Formats: sequence, structure tokens, C-alpha cells
Amino acid sequence: MGFFSKIKKLWSKKDAEPQVQDEAGLSGDAQETLEAQPADAAPIASAAPQEALSPQAAPAPEAAPSTATAPSPAPGPAPGEQAAKPASATGDDGKDVWKNKLTLELRQAEPRLSVWLTILLDGVAQAGPLLWERLRFLFVSLEAPESEADAFVEKFRKWVEEMEYEDVDDFRSELQYRLALALDLEDEEDERNRLFLKLSEGLAKTKEQIAKRIDGLLASHDKMDDSFWEELEEILIMADVGFEPAAKLLDNLRGRARKAGTNDPAKFRDILSEELAEIFKTGKTIKAINPPEVVMMIGVNGVGKTTTIAKLAHRAQMSGKKVLIAAGDTFRAAAIEQLKIWADRVGAGFFSKGENADPAAVAFEAMDKGLAEGYDIIFLDTAGRLHTKVNLMEELKKIQRVLDKKHPGAPHRSILVLDATTGQNALSQTKLFHEAVGVDEIVLTKLDGTAKGGVIVGIALEYGVPITFVGLGEKMEDLRPFHGQDFAQALLSSS
Repeated sequence: MGFFSKIKKLWSKKDAEPQVQDEAGLSGDAQETLEAQPADAAPIASAAPQEALSPQAAPAPEAAPSTATAPSPAPGPAPGEQAAKPASATGDDGKDVWKNKLTLELRQAEPRLSVWLTILLDGVAQAGPLLWERLRFLFVSLEAPESEADAFVEKFRKWVEEMEYEDVDDFRSELQYRLALALDLEDEEDERNRLFLKLSEGLAKTKEQIAKRIDGLLASHDKMDDSFWEELEEILIMADVGFEPAAKLLDNLRGRARKAGTNDPAKFRDILSEELAEIFKTGKTIKAINPPEVVMMIGVNGVGKTTTIAKLAHRAQMSGKKVLIAAGDTFRAAAIEQLKIWADRVGAGFFSKGENADPAAVAFEAMDKGLAEGYDIIFLDTAGRLHTKVNLMEELKKIQRVLDKKHPGAPHRSILVLDATTGQNALSQTKLFHEAVGVDEIVLTKLDGTAKGGVIVGIALEYGVPITFVGLGEKMEDLRPFHGQDFAQALLSSS
């Protein structure tokens, strides 16, 4: 969906020269069009705008269009008059009235998606033709092809029907999320603020374990001495940061305090915030790949791998990519059926060889399908049986070899899905998978329902693997990009 790269430029700039309008509300271009018409057609061409502006001014020719000398009480214009209307004139059904009004309001508004959406939804209480028409209008206003607008609206309309939603308030958040992805606006300040609020809410239980205990620590010490650091280490371990990562974090914090030349507890929050932001900082990596991109999803059973695949596929779909989901977990009961349901729900392609098939064969043939049918990205599900972890790791290595042989460089990413509620188990799972097959990224699910969110810090300190997404709820929009600085701010905030 490359055309959206021009969106921000289009909406952030103002016109260098406002259009000059005549008394009938015509733009300068439309006025030039009128002046270029024959003289005998001028009265007819000007009649339509006057009619739109004033119900009392509705003159129409009685006889031939060329001799419009007397007004007629007829409610509508003569046949010749309709053809002479300029393109910007208001139609009889009043549709152009709201379009012109919205255009003006959108151009004058602050260029933020939430602001645009508020303007679009003004007077729209329920899903229906009015909502779909206004969404199409937004896309067209942003110079998107009508086919793209229709595709977005149709997908969203079907989703609303499947979810049996009626009131706009019930699905507004999901609509804004989808628009942010489709319009490539997720990194704008407005969306980052939404994510920060969601992250703060999701970290409520973890904050009980860390932030509030740190408050007590700071209140009970007048300097950062040995007893201060010992008590802090206990707080970190209790928050599931892990023993070794907690010791490493403590050393880093002591070093920062010495470098700053302070032992004042009042400075501690700033020191901790800076260190957390540094921990989560990731280096630049080469993103270019030979399509299709292959993403191997790994993790033990029960961590939310299936739904995470669906949410990542949904995000890719909303970004304009053609997505294929491959069912490589062929041993777990109902795994294939569950994944098929999710693939259908998000509108992604699906490939399976059935239960008990060789997972490597599934990967190989899914790769064939992806290449032949022009998919942009393939999400490959894999098994997660811990009771046979040695065989599991050998199976994952075999899949990697098969994929690389079929499509050099694949899999391009191996994403480990972890359940934040498992605390220290998440650390041991990271170690297990990282040593066996390598982990490029981590998605941490169920962060909103645990007091063990400190494990994020432990994983980053111990293994240095980027955490790219966190799960903050069950909805599609609740899988959100992870930003270390936002995490640190949300974790240490008092609210």
C-alpha cells in the first residue's frame, strides 16, 4: 500500500494560496470554466449554484435554453441547465454538502487520526451505509485508489457483521487501530499516546510489585547506601526479573549513580528510567529479504501462539500484505482446526497437510504455495511439546534446514512467543529455544493479567533478544509494538 507514504505530507501542509471563491461559492478553477462558456449559456450555468445556496432563487427557462428571460415556478432546472452545472455544484440529494463540509473540517483539523475519525463519525451512531460512505471518503481524500478504499470497507463491514456489533462506540477503537495500520500512522504521536495508556493499564499489577515498592524504598532511605541496594535487589527478584539479571541491573545502576556523582534517592527514578531505556535499545538490522518473507513461530503449548499468529497476520493484512498461514503443528489435537478458523477470520491464506503430517514437509510445500501464488509473508506454526523437548528442537532444526534449502535465507525471522504470567519459566524457555534454534524476536503475551511483568527486564538483560510486541488483551488491536522507553515510563509512573 505504497500510496500511503504521501499521507502525512498531504495533510500536514496548508495550501500556499487559498482558492478565491465568487459569491456563488465557486472555486477559481470553476469560475474560469464559466467564463470560458458562450455568453448565452452564462445565466444557465450560474443558476445551479444559486439554487443550492438559496431555496428562493430557483429561476428556470420557460422555453428554449438559449432564451432564459423569465423565471419559472417549476421546482427543478430545465434539461439544459443540469448539463451546464459545474462539477463542484451541490447535487439535489445534498451529498456534496457533507463532502464539502468534511473536506473543510479535515483540512483545518490537527493532522491526527483520532481527530479525523471524530470528525468523520460526527452524527454516525451505528454501522451502516453512512459509515461506509464516510470511510471511503477518507481514503479518497487521502488520494488512495477507490479499490483500496472499497477493500478496506468491505473487510471491516464483514468483521462488524460477524461480531454482531451495531453501535459505533462498540468498535471505534478497533476501527482506529485498523486505519492506523492501513494508513501507516501507527508511529504517530497520537497512536503512541494510545499505546502508552494501554500499556500503563496492562502493567497495573506489575507496578504493584515494582513501582509501589520502590516508592516505599525511596521514602525509607535518605541516601543510596548498601542497605538501599540490597533492598532494591530483593524488590527486583520478587518482581521476577530473575536473580542473575537483577544482580546485573544492580551493578549497572550503581555505576550510573557513581558516574552522576550522587547518592540522593530523589535521583534514583531518573537513573532507573535511563537504564531501562538503554536495556531495551536495539541495533539496526537489515530488513530486506527475497519475498516471500518466512516467519517461524516457536514456543511451548499454552502461551498463546495460535492467537499471536492470527494477530500478526491481521497486522500484515492491514498493512497491505498478502498473508499465508501454514499449520506446522500437526500433532496437537485441534491445532490445525483452530488455526484454520483464525486464518478465515482475518482473511489470510491457509495451508495444511492434515493431522500427523511431517512438519518439515508442511513447511516445504507451504513454501511452494507461497512462491507460486505470490504471497508476501508466510507465518509457519510449529509444535511446542515440552515433554519431548529434545525431539522438538531437532524437529525445529530440520524445518529450518528444509526452508533454507527451498528458499535461501528462510526462515527470515524466528519469533518466540512467551506467556508473561509464567515469570521465571519464560526465562528458562528463552534459554532453551535460543540455544537450540536461535531466537530473533520475542512476543510477550498476557502482560495485562500478571504481576510478573518484570520478566521483560530479565529477558532483555540476560539474552539481548528484542521484544517486538506485547499482548495487552484479547482483541486484535491488543497486540501492540513494544517500545522500551514507553515501558520504563509506564512502569515507573505514579498514576
